[in-house]
Amino acid sequence: MNAVTIIVPIFGIILIGWAAAVAGLLSDRVSDGLSEYVFAIAVPALIIGTLTRPGLTGEVAWSYWFAYFGGAGLSWAIGSLIAIRRHGIGRQGAILHGFAASQSNTVFVGVPTILQAYGEEGAFPLFLLLAVHLPLMMGCATFLIEAEGDRSLLHRLRGLALVLLKNPIFIALFVGLCMRSAEIVPGGPVKSLIDAFSATASTCALIALGAGLKRYRVLFDLPGAAVIALLKLVLHPLAVWLLAFHVFSMPASYAGVATLFAAMPVGINAYLLAARYKTETGLVAASVLVSTLAAPFTTLAWLIVLGRS
Repeated sequence: MNAVTIIVPIFGIILIGWAAAVAGLLSDRVSDGLSEYVFAIAVPALIIGTLTRPGLTGEVAWSYWFAYFGGAGLSWAIGSLIAIRRHGIGRQGAILHGFAASQSNTVFVGVPTILQAYGEEGAFPLFLLLAVHLPLMMGCATFLIEAEGDRSLLHRLRGLALVLLKNPIFIALFVGLCMRSAEIVPGGPVKSLIDAFSATASTCALIALGAGLKRYRVLFDLPGAAVIALLKLVLHPLAVWLLAFHVFSMPASYAGVATLFAAMPVGINAYLLAARYKTETGLVAASVLVSTLAAPFTTLAWLIVLGRS
């Protein structure tokens, strides 16, 4: 029952957002505005507020990184290999298939789900992983896609740095970690503002995701999207679970957070990257939708496996 009470509100809000968009109660402009608000203000406030909270402690374990990104690398490699064997998919398309199979929806689904499941004990490992996940995954995908381009390595590094420095989530993680290191704890009106914005993050993120799903089309390439969803929702978390619980040694909450982080549906960043390079856009969009629709059932199963039931 505990697992059900975690899943129902989260994916129920997504469903309500989708239904409101289909019924015309929420326009595309509202969905876009909510998404921008979540990325630019609400989630950054949640990150800073959580990382600077008194009593939030945790360790940085290398095994934690190896477990999560080892599973992500396996899912990425298999997704790319499967795509290469399909007719008409080039090198860039294969990279995007692999990226979609290993890129988790962290902001819209991952943060609210993991905080609900693990609470305070999961907050530090969650945001620690979030801090590394965004630049590492996006950086690897960008470098692999542009490996045969005519731009120099220094030019590509500069471009990636500019992208990260303009990303509010990355900036908030950097600011929060710096404030944590300096033992700066917001108080008074500043804390009230941070708390007010933080309280809106989960609901607005889930509504924005649900409303945005109306734009995606499943029938574009249903078999391909199903394969990516299967890799993302089953293989990725399974590999991380095996590494975190049976190969490496780490606190149980860290292992659980890594597994649940991996169990999230395909992230929106995969679609944005496909749109940027104008390749496999329809399939990646379909994989976002298919994986999000299947995620309530697979997430429930993983919560039971992790003992959160």
